[in-house]
Amino acid sequence: MEGWRGAWYVPCLASLETLQELCRKENLRCKSIGITNRSLKSYEVEYLCDYKVEEGKEYYLVKWKGWPESSNTWEPEKHLNCPLLLQNFLSDKNEYLSRVREGKALKVRNHIKALKPAVADYVVKKAKQRIALQRWKEELNRKKNHKAMILVENTVDLEGPPLDFYYINEYKPAPGINVLNGITTGCECADCPAEKCCPKEAGFILAYNKRKKLKIQPGLPIYECNSYCRCGPDCPNRIVQKGTPYSLCIFRTNNGRGWGVKTLQKIKTNSFVMEYVGEVITSEEAERRGQLYDNQGNTYLFDLDYDSDEFTVDAARYGNVSHFVNHSCDPNLQVFNVFIDNLDLRLPRIALFSTRTIKAGEELTFDYQMKGSIDLTSDSADGLSPSKKRIRTVCKCGAVCCRGYLN
Repeated sequence: MEGWRGAWYVPCLASLETLQELCRKENLRCKSIGITNRSLKSYEVEYLCDYKVEEGKEYYLVKWKGWPESSNTWEPEKHLNCPLLLQNFLSDKNEYLSRVREGKALKVRNHIKALKPAVADYVVKKAKQRIALQRWKEELNRKKNHKAMILVENTVDLEGPPLDFYYINEYKPAPGINVLNGITTGCECADCPAEKCCPKEAGFILAYNKRKKLKIQPGLPIYECNSYCRCGPDCPNRIVQKGTPYSLCIFRTNNGRGWGVKTLQKIKTNSFVMEYVGEVITSEEAERRGQLYDNQGNTYLFDLDYDSDEFTVDAARYGNVSHFVNHSCDPNLQVFNVFIDNLDLRLPRIALFSTRTIKAGEELTFDYQMKGSIDLTSDSADGLSPSKKRIRTVCKCGAVCCRGYLN
């Protein structure tokens, strides 16, 4: 446009190290990413790629941070000041060599002259995965809006962060759907709960006891104080809106269930654990996406059927930690409908509360059929039209009471 002096700003998805590698490869300076005349020739070990012994001396092939792989060099061990990276290298090497093949464990030899190409390739892949997962963990913790930490762990395979997943803290409505509708006033309580506190005004009891634990039965709604209420942030009726209070770990399961979530802290019975968020779409769009997800063996659709079945939450691409929570037929989390700044009964927020005491390190699960979606048992599935019949996904929860299928 003639006379327009503005500029386009496009978010860069490349990591800082990748941009630094490009600059060094082309001998360019860029102060904004730390490449100056002084730092152009600085060297820091990013990871170790290979190992060999020559004339009785041990050498490691070094990948330098911010430098392209073409700049990798062999360095004697005495020149390396990176004990953790050395430990990771040896651990990854021994892990590969100790794997069971055809029922027999390979013997680990401590005195080798050089690594076989397959071993070196695995070590490099593991190092790259470790870096990618660390960056993902940092990204998740930058984007979250609660105080508790999110950790990431994979000791099972070489899978890295999901490529098409975007962390969000609240519902992402599709065009034409308003998830902040219907609230114009709040309670006037100086000390909740009072006679005209939010739950009572809605015709229900306060959901929490004095210890801020859930006291209502499944199926009943939770009405929390909202942004128009007179009460402050310490109000005992503000629980879900404060976000996840527990540090959680997204980890790779070892039984083919993909990623899972475990708690790093003890969780008492009837405690709020996390909220289920994602894209809010119409049920018609959910049906279309559901056919695609079933073919992929994925289950991320959560029907908002508290009052009607007009809308669905899809956490496939947009979501929070709950995206990674697995199904169990004997779960330790229970679903509750929550109303805070939106009193539209068609659009409740979805909160997950503990059904029992959960130990630190224990995986978190909920029953996917709690969603209120169609129960595709052998009886009900026969009554559906061909367009409504879904591919059944085998359940791998391992519970004694396992139903055999997720849907």
